[in-house]
Amino acid sequence: MRDTRESRLLLVLLVAIAFALITMDIRGGEQSPLDGARQAAASAFGPVERGVAAAVDPVGDAVAAVRDSGGRHSRISELERENTALRQKLGSDDRNRGRARELDKLLKTAGAGQYGIKGAQVIAIGAAQGFSWTVTIDAGADDGLARDMTVINGDGLVGRVTTVSPTTATVLLAGDPKFTVGTRMEKTGEIGFAGGQGEGALKVELLNGKAPVKKGDRLVTFGSSKDKPFVPGVPVGEVVRVDPSHGDLTRTLQVRPFVGFTKLDIVGVVVQPPREDPRDTVLPPKSTPKPTPTVTVTAKPTAGATPRS
Repeated sequence: MRDTRESRLLLVLLVAIAFALITMDIRGGEQSPLDGARQAAASAFGPVERGVAAAVDPVGDAVAAVRDSGGRHSRISELERENTALRQKLGSDDRNRGRARELDKLLKTAGAGQYGIKGAQVIAIGAAQGFSWTVTIDAGADDGLARDMTVINGDGLVGRVTTVSPTTATVLLAGDPKFTVGTRMEKTGEIGFAGGQGEGALKVELLNGKAPVKKGDRLVTFGSSKDKPFVPGVPVGEVVRVDPSHGDLTRTLQVRPFVGFTKLDIVGVVVQPPREDPRDTVLPPKSTPKPTPTVTVTAKPTAGATPRS
């Protein structure tokens, strides 16, 4: 077609008609008068489009994969970071729940003994002042702590304070070989002295070599003069072995401590002793073993069976 005035007018007219149809279609929405024509065109050209797409799609997918690979890699890295943060949060929540349980148990123990305590957290472990079994806690003189105060947790006796700085304190654990505390037997009231042996049981020397003692008996602290370094009534441990006395003036016991010294976290320093000796009241109730159910089976002789002579 030659570029004439008529051809240019025709082109302008066709463009104007196209814009008019597009405007009509957009404004009509689902009620557009061109919807039928559009569906007819789709039915006519749909198979061709699907055939072309089937041939082109693998190439398009490969191009899209190359184009989007950086984005997917970034998204995977982001998801990995989110998963890591979630795992850390869950672990932190579990730890917080565990610490809440420890704190609750500590408060119950302090309430049972009427001990005024200052809560603290173990922040370091290691030898100090020549002692091998010590921990450092995040409370000190600024919190009212002083040397020779009793340290407990929800299970019982942890140790005693040996040195104090303004913001921290060192605690000598009851498991240290140089640790000694006066003890009293539950119910019988027999007095002795418990000493640490490192890992494992405490060694208790009862003053009465003929004192009746058996495995499972429990001990509490006897208490010191003016309640330092030990207040009375704090659970110490349970007898696991009674050594033969051989006629000695004292009797030796092996006592499993109630406190796990290798997993300390929340502790309480007794800053105010009880008004009265709580004796055995801080000890938890003894658990009674559940009886094992037994089943008795009675065998009935079968009909016609001849009993053996």
